[in-house]
Amino acid sequence: MIVHPTRRERLQVQAPLTSLIDMVFMLLIYFLLTANFMVEEGITIKLPRAREGAPQSEAVVTVNVNREGRFFIGTREFSEGPLFDQLKEMLVVRHNKLVVVKADQAVALNKAVKVLDMAKAAGAERLSLATEKNL
Repeated sequence: MIVHPTRRERLQVQAPLTSLIDMVFMLLIYFLLTANFMVEEGITIKLPRAREGAPQSEAVVTVNVNREGRFFIGTREFSEGPLFDQLKEMLVVRHNKLVVVKADQAVALNKAVKVLDMAKAAGAERLSLATEKNL
């Protein structure tokens, strides 16, 4: 008589995935609620499209005009001629040719329009004039 040994079924260890999935969703909700989302609002001026379309990116060129009418990109101050040259240089290497102008409310409108004209002449495809939300 041939005796075949009976095979025992191996027990497989399974981790409870339900609680892990719950924890992942809880962490996702936590990070979404605690993240600091900064939204800049502005009055957008839509210009005609250029012949060649470019992919959109989030990086924009921001020009600040302070109360005295001086122009800044970042923390560097520029006069009108060098500002045009700097804008032209910055817009050549960017795919998203959006220029945002942040002008102080006490600045004459002529200064802000001058920056918008310089940006358009330097190759900006879209222009935006930033404003603060009135509470």
